[in-house]
Amino acid sequence: MQLTRILVLFLCVLAGNAQFPEKLTLNPCISKSSCHDCIQTPSCAWCYKPDFGERARCFQPSNPGSKSCPEEYVWNPDNVLQVLVARELSKAHAAGGSAGGTMESGWSVEGSSSHSSSGSSSWSAHGSSSGGGSFGESNIVQISPQKVNLKLRARQSYSFQMHYTQAEDYPVDLYYLMDLSKSMEDDKDKLSLLGNLLAESMRNLTSNFRLGFGSFVDKVVMPYVSTVPKNLREPCTGCAAPYGYRHAMRLDTDTNRFSTMVKEAAVSGNLDAPEGGFDAIMQAVVCRDEIGWREQARRLLVFSTDAGFHYAGDGKLGGIVKPNDGLCHMDNYGLYTHSSLQDYPSISQINLKVKQNAINLIFAVTEQQIGVYKRLQESIEGAFSGQLSNDSSNIVDLVKEQYQQISSTVEMKDNAKSNIKINYYSQCLDESGGVKKTNKCGNIKVGDVITFRVEIEVTQCPKDPKDWKQTLQIYPVGLNESLTIDLEMLCSCPCEHPGHKGFIEKADECHGFGTFKCGICECDHSHFGRYCECSASEMDNIKDTLGCRVDNTSTVDCSGRGSCVCGKCECNLRTNEEEKVYGNFCECDNFSCDRHEGKICSGHGTCECGVCQCVEPWGGAACDCRMSNETCFAPGVLDGEICSGHGECKCGSCKCESTEEGRYSGRFCEKCPTCSDRCEEFKHCVQCQMYKTGPLDEEECAKNCTKFTPIGVDKVEAKEENDENLCAFYDEDDCRFAYVYYFDEHNKVAVKAQQERECPAKVYLLGIVLGVIAAIVFMGLAVLLLWKLFTTIHDRREFAKFEKERMMAKWDTGENPIYKQATSTFKNPTYAGKG
Repeated sequence: MQLTRILVLFLCVLAGNAQFPEKLTLNPCISKSSCHDCIQTPSCAWCYKPDFGERARCFQPSNPGSKSCPEEYVWNPDNVLQVLVARELSKAHAAGGSAGGTMESGWSVEGSSSHSSSGSSSWSAHGSSSGGGSFGESNIVQISPQKVNLKLRARQSYSFQMHYTQAEDYPVDLYYLMDLSKSMEDDKDKLSLLGNLLAESMRNLTSNFRLGFGSFVDKVVMPYVSTVPKNLREPCTGCAAPYGYRHAMRLDTDTNRFSTMVKEAAVSGNLDAPEGGFDAIMQAVVCRDEIGWREQARRLLVFSTDAGFHYAGDGKLGGIVKPNDGLCHMDNYGLYTHSSLQDYPSISQINLKVKQNAINLIFAVTEQQIGVYKRLQESIEGAFSGQLSNDSSNIVDLVKEQYQQISSTVEMKDNAKSNIKINYYSQCLDESGGVKKTNKCGNIKVGDVITFRVEIEVTQCPKDPKDWKQTLQIYPVGLNESLTIDLEMLCSCPCEHPGHKGFIEKADECHGFGTFKCGICECDHSHFGRYCECSASEMDNIKDTLGCRVDNTSTVDCSGRGSCVCGKCECNLRTNEEEKVYGNFCECDNFSCDRHEGKICSGHGTCECGVCQCVEPWGGAACDCRMSNETCFAPGVLDGEICSGHGECKCGSCKCESTEEGRYSGRFCEKCPTCSDRCEEFKHCVQCQMYKTGPLDEEECAKNCTKFTPIGVDKVEAKEENDENLCAFYDEDDCRFAYVYYFDEHNKVAVKAQQERECPAKVYLLGIVLGVIAAIVFMGLAVLLLWKLFTTIHDRREFAKFEKERMMAKWDTGENPIYKQATSTFKNPTYAGKG
């Protein structure tokens, strides 16, 4: 009897489902059987009309066949955005395609459907002063709008714009947190000398600047610090007693006091290499009143060290097992009181508190540690790191450079949970570039306005209705301003709650055994059926359900396509009223027959109980087979054979055969590798009809060419899918023309011919001859000119040479040096002039 009860309850559950998906369809609404499931599906609406009959209540409003439900009974909520606070940005001017000035006038929204995916998950507490809180505390506004209300359906997205600007002369609070272990002694001395210079450098960027100072060493517990009494008093020569963290100077504009406090701060010593910097960071961040952090200011925490850091879990080495609670524990002297009572904070705790308090953390570390802290900054929101020289002499430039990098960049973050997905799109300041998916923009100057398109999507409705209303915050990293979004997820229907006209308890429509919600019955535990008409207590045995099954071997009621109501099948209705499910067991329908080219029974028959009933001359499972062979004869061929005698006609198309000569192809198996085609047959007709050329005159062309009229095209290409044949010839003018022939849907020859023939360009012989003659004459003249030029140059060189030699001659130019007289005179030496 107990087994029977269990089976009865199981059948009740099956029978209670009013609709089963008949098969996978493109309509996502068809399978939704309740109003809340329906509206959580994109593009779906619900009809809660009481007397709507057995038709599907969840439908697509865009479907033309869905107009049967009166509009006043349709629940199809729209996404609604309401701007609550949108104060004007401070001194904004247009930049990067954004609208400046008063943001209310340029504010826009956009809604669109979207599919689901997981969103980012983070938490922050921004907006305590300006992001949806007390909006009148300051005149500085860098985010607009400040607060909106959004009603959003599940698995849909909604887009709107928000604006950011960098305000002029924005206040800056800089707290310098320094490692004062012995190795940092020279750095401390240098910082005391550079205090005024640091303040002066920052005041060049903002006139509203304050400076504070604190220091740290490590936990005063072994093995971090020596607990020998002597070492507790003086751990090293000239050193002060060790301590965890000491707040020395509240944020102030007195830079001389800063230099004095740094100079008077004494160094101390510890044993191990890592320092207790995380304890100091945590206290400097969360002790807001003690440090003096302002609500409306950019908060910079400069962390200076030359060593690594301890983190959560390291405290166990000193016997400290209590986790860090992330609260402020500072006495009146500025000392951290829980240094030896609580463990070091974890990296995630530091990241959480930095986000909550909108602080930019700057790690100023030496070359040996820069790699470690660069990896650390990736895990802390809004953190940066820079390399410090060995004596910290570059601290002023480092802080200035890091501040400019921070202030010239905006990065949007949010506290959305996993069921909410937020995407950001912006073109930043790149007017030539398009909008891209990014939450970060750089190179921002004072007054520039950056516009972000924010796209919010509820990926799925939370199980707990209390989570259907959430408060989201979108904020720029490092600033205590935010956009607050009061989000209401539209996850249920009003007619599912008491007080609505569509909610009736113990309704007559449900035979008094259920609640009438949104047009359907929700039965009590002892009744079932579409209208709660069946009682489980009256079913003595399971045989009452056998009338809903085809045979005793079946385990599914109504073929899975209907509801078993008191032993009788009630088949499900289709959204498309032309489609029907019928039969005693809902085993038949008129839409699940075979399809061809997307049509049931190819459009050549009717679907009856899943089988196509074809009309003549069609046959086959999908009525896609023509039973006659009329379409297997090639048109225009006298005494033609079926498939040209080279194939078999099946379903009205030719299946070609293969022979030793090769495989036949073509629509009518008229093509073979060694056979001639019909190009020659159509050649002369194409010539006379298209180009008025060829052997046929006009009268012969009109008489013999009646099978087709060519269609002119710019370019002839044969399409294999249309079984087109390409033909190309040269005519008597040596012009090339091409055409394709094929058979249209009426099996008639059709021809597409080239619009214009391709003729060779005309050769101008006279021009060529004259050109050659002119070229020869020109070349002859050029040679003569060159020869003349060469001889002239040569003669001038010879004459110049002659003139030079003549000028250098040593004999009288009036005589010929080579002239000799014709007579010669000789004297006899023995003759003395005697007779």
